[in-house]
Amino acid sequence: MSEITVHNQAEEHRYEVVADGAVAGFAAYTRVGDVITFVHTEVDDAYGGQGLGSVLARGALDEVRASGTLRVRASCPFIAVWLRRHHDYDDLLASMPAS
Repeated sequence: MSEITVHNQAEEHRYEVVADGAVAGFAAYTRVGDVITFVHTEVDDAYGGQGLGSVLARGALDEVRASGTLRVRASCPFIAVWLRRHHDYDDLLASMPAS
């Protein structure tokens, strides 16, 4: 793979990772107000083991950070684990509502 990009497909409510012009995976989300909740992440088996899930997570979260106003929740297990391992994104985490 030579060119890898991550971009937001807002009309489809997902970030996509594109490798050499082909969609290799996506992170689906919902958005309510200023909170974006990642609900599912998937990388095509043909691209497995190449680190594209991490590239996707980092790219999506970097774009969230660049917005300056959005906060993140992760109901997707992959994004949740990724965030637990990358504390440099802790500032993006939305507080959980009181129960």
